[in-house]
Amino acid sequence: MSYETFARYYDSLTHNVEYARRADYLCALLERLGHSPGLALDLACGTGSLTVELAKRGWDVYGIDGSMAMLSVARQKAADNGLDLLFLCQKMQKIDLYGTVGTVVCALDSINHLTLESDVQAAFDRISLFMDPGGYFIFDVNTVYKHKYVLANQVFLYDMEDVYCVWQNHYEEKRNRVRIDLDFFGREGNIYHRNEEHFYERAYETAQLRVMLEKAGFGEIRMFADLTFSEPKETTERIVVVARKL
Repeated sequence: MSYETFARYYDSLTHNVEYARRADYLCALLERLGHSPGLALDLACGTGSLTVELAKRGWDVYGIDGSMAMLSVARQKAADNGLDLLFLCQKMQKIDLYGTVGTVVCALDSINHLTLESDVQAAFDRISLFMDPGGYFIFDVNTVYKHKYVLANQVFLYDMEDVYCVWQNHYEEKRNRVRIDLDFFGREGNIYHRNEEHFYERAYETAQLRVMLEKAGFGEIRMFADLTFSEPKETTERIVVVARKL
């Protein structure tokens, strides 16, 4: 899907995401690992909020996303912040870079949007191919627990100034995935225009992720509860995965 309508309202719907805090966490994590980011890639960067925050902290970073609509917002956001950042439109499982990078980050459950194990493996393989030996791949994922008990079959309503959004989840236990249906009612004066988008997110067991990462040439795999350096618990909703290119 193109996320064309979603891109228009994404920042409004995710206003509670603390991108600055996440950027600070990534900086602290790399310091903990004793790793300088070098040339870095923000994979599945969306509207570029994290890319911009990392650039503000001195990272030499560029962004890739599969949605041109998302990248259009990202380019404008970078310009508004006085930053000249490169953004490329590519799918995660088919990235084709100009050279290697020292660090890859992929935030906010973007890996969950790959609902086939073969696509996740393809993405890990491509990331590994374009990583410097000793480089780090850092990503986060929503857990099976979150899909089953938090997202589940919930309905969320967002009443924003420029849009009213109905977010409906439909949990499919056998596949550990959630179908997400978004109905947008965008306001133009006193008139609302309705648009809809649909996509899936799949949760993967940590053992599955570990096997796929090792197959792609990664090792020293560590997992933390989101935005912490603590081990995940059974009720952890998002896990940060850190893997080193061997």
